[in-house]
Amino acid sequence: MELLAALLLGVVGVALSGLRVCQEYERGVVFRLGRFAGIRGPGLYWLIPLGIETQRKVDMRTNTVNVEPQETITKDSVTIKVNAVLWYKINDPQRAIIKVADYRSAVYQVALTTLRNVIGQHMLDEMLRDRDKINEVILQIVAEATDPWGVAVEMVEMKDVEIPPNMQRAMAKEAEAAREKRARLIKAEAEAEASLKLTVAAKEMGNSPVALELRRMQMLSEVGTEQNTTTIIMIPSEFVNLAQNVSDLISEPSRLTEAIRGAAGDVEVSA
Repeated sequence: MELLAALLLGVVGVALSGLRVCQEYERGVVFRLGRFAGIRGPGLYWLIPLGIETQRKVDMRTNTVNVEPQETITKDSVTIKVNAVLWYKINDPQRAIIKVADYRSAVYQVALTTLRNVIGQHMLDEMLRDRDKINEVILQIVAEATDPWGVAVEMVEMKDVEIPPNMQRAMAKEAEAAREKRARLIKAEAEAEASLKLTVAAKEMGNSPVALELRRMQMLSEVGTEQNTTTIIMIPSEFVNLAQNVSDLISEPSRLTEAIRGAAGDVEVSA
């Protein structure tokens, strides 16, 4: 009787030893005598004890892989360092365990080599300007390579691009020259447009001398409102011409005498 109780107790213990539990985010890949027997979990399930059935647990959550900085050469022969981040998850536990020995290491190596190859196919300017497009190219290549392993790559992002100091100085000079060029072009366009406007304004003022005088008075008022130590007064050109004629007459007495006689003759005739 005691032997039967002990035997029954041993059978119960062996049966209970086959109980397994998987978390909600885990799956158990079960092998029966070395052959694939199915996917178990999540929750409580039972395996045939005594090594007849074994399992490998797989985490179904999204995993993050930090690709260490890689020193590589771009298409235009510039040496740079680039690091990236990869997000992936297991969508088929069976293939992740059976098709590849270590899916974590495999995904990392694929991302590493793809990053180096893609960088070597692009110019430095493209690396800095079209980073989103390059990320999409890397994502597509890595996703195609890891799909047979039951791994779904969700996103790939380059975090940082380190450029040599001498190249940074050259790029800074290039950017400065481009900004200076743009500023000069804008200034030239503004001067050309201003010259056209001034030409139109000059024609309008030439047709209306009163408008020219009003503009002169407006400029005087604008100058007077500012705190300037020097005030410029603009004199009409007719006054300048009159003063020049008087100066010429005074400098030449003969012309002055003739002018006086002419004026006296005009007075007598009129009288």
